[in-house]
Amino acid sequence: MSKNIMYFQNAENIIKAGQLEHRMYIILDGEVSIILGDGDNQIVVARLTKGDFFGEISLFTNTPRSATVRSIGDVKLAYIDNVTQLKAFLLKNPQFAAKMVHILAQRLAKTDEILIGKISELNRVKETQVV
Repeated sequence: MSKNIMYFQNAENIIKAGQLEHRMYIILDGEVSIILGDGDNQIVVARLTKGDFFGEISLFTNTPRSATVRSIGDVKLAYIDNVTQLKAFLLKNPQFAAKMVHILAQRLAKTDEILIGKISELNRVKETQVV
């Protein structure tokens, strides 16, 4: 994977929401921000640093990007282009595989928490509308 390296300067978009591109990235140096929303309604939902990864959803699901990822300062990334490459990488790097499972579980738990909160919010709105 040593040839699968990319460099970005400060404030460059690495991924743009809506793009149909399937790479997964691993941060080798630097920091990125994960941004949701569009136009003036953007919010930074996470900052990732060395050893973190992003872009795995599109790699697995073949769907457009759900977030924009922007470099903070100079960033060096390794990239994986398909699931076959990912499997080979994970077999050679079992510690990263364990870290990836842990992080994906954390992300799923956070998504569940947000979804449960939104469902509760909708139920409260429905209750106040029934008179």
